[in-house]
Amino acid sequence: MPRPQTPTLAADAIIELVDLPGKPIVLIERKNPPPGWAIPGGFVDIGESVPDAAVREAREETSMEVELQCLLGCYSDPGRDPRGHTVSMIYVATAHGEPVAADDAASVGIFDPADINVPLAFDHEQILRDYLQYRSTGIVPAIT
Repeated sequence: MPRPQTPTLAADAIIELVDLPGKPIVLIERKNPPPGWAIPGGFVDIGESVPDAAVREAREETSMEVELQCLLGCYSDPGRDPRGHTVSMIYVATAHGEPVAADDAASVGIFDPADINVPLAFDHEQILRDYLQYRSTGIVPAIT
């Protein structure tokens, strides 16, 4: 039986900077299409667990060592990525220090998650709304 064709799998980490007042988050400006600012993350490699991919991608794009805190959710709308159907597991993570853009990140920024005034890629505006709800209530968003 041939293997089924399935969506690609990605892992992203909303990185909270715990050393700064208000625990701002880190976003990267994408170097490659589609343009915009994004939650650090990327594709899971064959033989790699999803949490390991989230940690690796955060390190590659922000030069930060992160500690995953929880799984915020699984985002799988077929139209969420213009490059093709991509399922992304979104984690909340913490880190110390200063981010530095690397790999697929053209630049890196530190943002108050309630006041982000840059164009966001993919469905990251919705994901950050869900994150703000989680941050204020401690309840992960409902599965949709």
